[in-house]
Amino acid sequence: MPIDHSKYFDDKVQSLASERHGRKFSVGIISAGSFHFGTGVAERMTVISGMLTVKLDGTDEFINYPAGTNFEVAANSGFDVKTTTDTAYQCEYL
Repeated sequence: MPIDHSKYFDDKVQSLASERHGRKFSVGIISAGSFHFGTGVAERMTVISGMLTVKLDGTDEFINYPAGTNFEVAANSGFDVKTTTDTAYQCEYL
């Protein structure tokens, strides 16, 4: 399967995406900052290293997700994310 490299927000977010056993996924790095992401399909984000502080669209509260934890985002939705250090993640497209 090919590997696609994407860059967002002036290269502050970078990801490598591929597919395995018919399931799409990506891994990447989010540099320090605040960003908003939109979703087309449902996603499960797992923090590999660092910490993401996340507010899902339609909610009022930011929640901390340290390494080893995950959160899910509904299809056709989005989320705000903040981090103070480079943070690695894996995204599974559900």
